[in-house]
Amino acid sequence: MMAKPSVHVSALHYAYPDGNKALNGVDLTITKGERVALLGPNGAGKTTLVMHLNGILSPTSGSIDIGEFALDEKNKEVTKKVRERVGIVFQDPDDQLFMPTVYEDVAFGPTNMGLAREEIERRSTRALEMVGMVELRDRAPHHLSFGQRRRVAVATVLAMEPEILILDEPSSNLDPASRRELSEILLSLDVTILMVTHDLPYAFELCQRSLILNQGEIVADDLTVNILRNQRLLTANRLELPHGFSF
Repeated sequence: MMAKPSVHVSALHYAYPDGNKALNGVDLTITKGERVALLGPNGAGKTTLVMHLNGILSPTSGSIDIGEFALDEKNKEVTKKVRERVGIVFQDPDDQLFMPTVYEDVAFGPTNMGLAREEIERRSTRALEMVGMVELRDRAPHHLSFGQRRRVAVATVLAMEPEILILDEPSSNLDPASRRELSEILLSLDVTILMVTHDLPYAFELCQRSLILNQGEIVADDLTVNILRNQRLLTANRLELPHGFSF
């Protein structure tokens, strides 16, 4: 029997209360262990789509399966399990860091899961080791550099031991060294990754497959290298490679 995909979205439609149609029949399948980039212009519906994948938003119509779980806003137990399985790292790390120390921020999620103290310590320490921040566990997050705060934000999600990691513009505002350090961390992870980004070289570096979402519809789904070589497709979707980029 074949394993279920990490993510399966079928005919997903969503309209905001003001009537704005943000998603118009999205079909998407991501297999376990894939790293996929979600590209597209501002206002394309990328954030709206991501917010459906752990139950923050509920579809107007269509279905969402996360592994063996079918998301249903009426089933709070399933939603809880999906939110443990799908971790989101927001663009601004300060949206996720609010405790007095790095360790307390990373331990916050496992603590709220009601885990034993030993398991909280194991998960939190391992997550900090994975992002190279264990030596700064007692530091106040606001005393860290931006790149360090982003790594701690990733650790807060990894401590939940998710099967799917969603990252919103992970390379934004990073200096070259921090950008490289984060890419090495992400490449080392044994999880399914969906990365929302405008940074096309980062998509090329980290994700073999890319999707383009525009006006609430997936207009391209191909190998990242094929998408980035299609200048007409990039132009039509307001995507640009930096000057001088070469494959």
